Amino acid sequence: MSVPAPPTGPTTLLVIAKEPVPGRVKTRLTPPFSPDEAARLAAAALHDTLRTVLTLPALRRFVVLDGRPGPWLPAGIHVRPQGAGTLDERIAAAFAACTGPALLVGMDTPQLTAAALAPALTPGGWDGCDAWFGPAEDGGFWALGLAHPDPRLVRGVPMSLPSTGERQRARLTEAGLTVRDLPSMRDVDTAEDAAHVAAAAPHGRFAATHTRLTRSAVR
Repeated sequence: MSVPAPPTGPTTLLVIAKEPVPGRVKTRLTPPFSPDEAARLAAAALHDTLRTVLTLPALRRFVVLDGRPGPWLPAGIHVRPQGAGTLDERIAAAFAACTGPALLVGMDTPQLTAAALAPALTPGGWDGCDAWFGPAEDGGFWALGLAHPDPRLVRGVPMSLPSTGERQRARLTEAGLTVRDLPSMRDVDTAEDAAHVAAAAPHGRFAATHTRLTRSAVR
């Protein structure tokens, strides 16, 4: 039986991610999780994110990867290596490689749904809109879309700070762009975040992995 082709649209979808290697990903989950367990949670988060991306209308779909692809990578997602430098420089490089509208998300929101990104990806989502911005509850951002991907709109914005989202959005508006907002979401950074997100999206691989790990910990 042939697999239905993913839906198409004008936007390139980008997922910026790290290879889920113990000790390199989700280090703030340790403790209470071990480095291996944190990597398993990261792999599950990446799996859920990419599966959602496959359901979304797009021109092409890329994981912009720091590391090597693994069994978590589904068919239909292309791999593009991350550039060098700080996170703002790597995000800027990801946009610089695109022509036409591009929308970038991270691997920290496995609760991502098609509905959350629908405003940007429905027909007419870019009409009268230069940028889409998805704020994160910790002050960062979980999604950034640019109708005309200009790396200067990201490069130099300080990342991983409580003010990152505010400063990134200000960069867009100061450039004269019309910005529309996506729903606020919670990143998975800490064990508390992981429990919250697993409860919010109980049917994904992330929630199942979290449940297995937490149950084994109390035995």
